[in-house]
Amino acid sequence: MALPRPFRPALAVIAATAAATLQAQTPPEPTALPVVRARGAAAYPPPGKDGVQATDTRIGKGRQELRDVPQSVTVVTEKLIDDRNLDTLKDALKNTAGISFLAAEGGEEDIRLRGFSLQATGDIFVDGLRDPAFYERDSFNWDRLEVLRGSASLLFGRGSTGGAVNQVSKLPRLYQPSEVAVTLGTGGYVRSTADLNVKTGDNAALRVNAMATVADNFGAKIDKDGIAPSFRWGIGTTDEFLVGLYHLDNRNGIAYGLPWLEGRMLPGVDGRAYYGLLSDVSLGSADTLTLGHVHRFADRSEWRTTLRLGRYERDQRASAVRIAPAAVQPGGVAATQASFSDATVLRRSGGNGTSAKIQDLDSLTLQSDLDTRFTAFGLRHAVQAGVDATKDSFTGYAVANPASGALPKPDVTVRDDRGLGWVDESLRLVNRNRDFESGALGLYAQDLLQLSPTWKLLGGLRWDRLEGRYRTFSTAAADVGAVTADRARVDSLWSRRVGVLWQPSPTRSFHASFGTSFNTSGDAYQYDALGSNTPPEKSRNLEIGAKLDNEAGTATLRLALFHATKLNERNRDEESVSPTSYVLSGQRHAAGLEVDVAGRLTAAWEVFASWAWIPDARVDQASSVLGTTLVGETVGQRPGLTPRHTATLWSTWRLTPRWRVGGGLNARSSDTPQQSSIRAPGFVTADLMAEFDAGPLVFKLNVTNFGDVTTADMLYRGHYVPGKPRTVQLTTTARF
Repeated sequence: MALPRPFRPALAVIAATAAATLQAQTPPEPTALPVVRARGAAAYPPPGKDGVQATDTRIGKGRQELRDVPQSVTVVTEKLIDDRNLDTLKDALKNTAGISFLAAEGGEEDIRLRGFSLQATGDIFVDGLRDPAFYERDSFNWDRLEVLRGSASLLFGRGSTGGAVNQVSKLPRLYQPSEVAVTLGTGGYVRSTADLNVKTGDNAALRVNAMATVADNFGAKIDKDGIAPSFRWGIGTTDEFLVGLYHLDNRNGIAYGLPWLEGRMLPGVDGRAYYGLLSDVSLGSADTLTLGHVHRFADRSEWRTTLRLGRYERDQRASAVRIAPAAVQPGGVAATQASFSDATVLRRSGGNGTSAKIQDLDSLTLQSDLDTRFTAFGLRHAVQAGVDATKDSFTGYAVANPASGALPKPDVTVRDDRGLGWVDESLRLVNRNRDFESGALGLYAQDLLQLSPTWKLLGGLRWDRLEGRYRTFSTAAADVGAVTADRARVDSLWSRRVGVLWQPSPTRSFHASFGTSFNTSGDAYQYDALGSNTPPEKSRNLEIGAKLDNEAGTATLRLALFHATKLNERNRDEESVSPTSYVLSGQRHAAGLEVDVAGRLTAAWEVFASWAWIPDARVDQASSVLGTTLVGETVGQRPGLTPRHTATLWSTWRLTPRWRVGGGLNARSSDTPQQSSIRAPGFVTADLMAEFDAGPLVFKLNVTNFGDVTTADMLYRGHYVPGKPRTVQLTTTARF
């Protein structure tokens, strides 16, 4: 197979880098001692925490060295999360390259990776199990965050083309220092966290992680708390058990975003401005119970089974902010970039709109995986195989004005930028308007064959079955609750994954891989009239890459060339008078280069850097007549939310045994929303950190966006969400 054209310009970069690394790392004498892989100097990271380098992952179905995964994985470690004060999933993902965000209606975690959507209900996981609901995820119980790039259906079933995000939970350990931390910051920010680990027996431990956060946040308030107790026994023995609870309660405000004006950002308005009502709120909760069992065999094989029961609730009341009509503007003249001022009038949700989302979800997931190694037919095998099953029950609600009349949201001027006005949301009428019941079953197996001392071959196959039923209900006063539509669909799909690894030494690993993925019409818990009759979309990913360690094993360089294609994107068929389904006629692709560096370059200097370059992204095919996609993008157009360059850098330096300083950059080239000619400008922001270890107490000062750069961080065709303004936070941590 010929190398895809987008790979060719950058192939020389990897070839030259790999050749230089090979030359630098080849031992001068054949009798040199083998390299001993290390995880960094233990004296420097805080007790119980690794550095910014990771050497293994569980984003697959078993524990693997990253060098044995023929696919790109970026790991945001607990150390990096702490260093940069990353509180949420969005903040953490911004510290990996190739990520962009849609400013979705209500601020959901609508993520783009390599230009393709990661659905909040389908591509985000907790400890390898699907995390199926819309809620604002917090980092307080994370051990790390793992980002798998490229097709993930072999491991996880239905999913997008871009990849998957795995939140790895903190587990009870036989030795794990406890700590309590308090952070104070600008915007009235106060956050307290506790990580308490207690050894309760020879092979048992209890761990409790807790969090409470409040902030005025310049009007878009933050008010949330969470707790995650877990108990593990039989640690390291033949049979190990886990019981874990998780509760997160969000009572936050909601910054819906700011409107574009003549295709540009509002002049002089930054991330401190908030034009929602004081009554706008994003209420949400996540409650899960996890039961786990690991059986270890004498040959070091593992059989891991996990059962998780989850309940998720969401009640969001928001205000979409837009430029008010000319009739209410000063002088009766429409607002322009030139006339924009503190007196310009903004309208919220059209005056009488509800902009509400109320949803409940109950989810049950069972996953059982075997990870075994053996020799057969003269070859060493590392086999992972298993089954997973889920059952989801989703209910959505419609919100309407009371019979007494509309609840108008008053207009606001630009100068009133800390929230103004109140609507009694309790007066609105709430009725169920839809539900979705689904069941999914997946069976998979993959084998990593050791063909020779330096060559490995990975092959895997998975079968999935998804069955869903979607109903809609009347909310009219005369027949509330009457079924207005009843649609069902069953899909069965195969997914494949093939990879080749060449590992000439313990510090060098080169790979090439091919994988497929698919996503179904019911991924967002609904079928529209056409989608219920439409088969799944399919995608494929090609990747060539390398993972190269320094001689000490304390730092890793990752390189990857990728080419991702969605082969049959859903489109409308304009030639049909009465279409009954979408036509899978669309195609788009993205291709580029990614580079990651993570680890300790010297005893005092630690670096994490990630860069993605996507020079080639295009809509290749669309609908038959108009030549547009469902979201309005045209053939030949570069898809929205696919910036050419995204990059992040974080570097720390230990000045003395007690003092450590750090700094970093986050950068993105210009970008466009979907279905829009708007172009958001590129940006570079800088962060600073200083830490003093006083023994039992550690003091850390963070300054985020030091230059106070105004950015359009998340994009939508009607509005954008600004990035954080300059924020200053002081964290005091007690370890014991």
